[in-house]
Amino acid sequence: MNLKRIFGTILTILGVVGLVYAAYGFVQNEGSWRELLVYGLLGIIFFSTGVGLIKTTSDVAKL
Repeated sequence: MNLKRIFGTILTILGVVGLVYAAYGFVQNEGSWRELLVYGLLGIIFFSTGVGLIKTTSDVAKL
């Protein structure tokens, strides 16, 4: 079990949820623009960090 890869997956999923929520709020004109901007920025940060963790973690088999 590789904790870095699992944590990267969780961050990626949280980032996608934040980005989708911000996009939905923008399209539906719900919430203030500052609130949607914060959700969008946090989504981008979480998504990019999660993808970076997944890409840089190597799979090494331990015997």
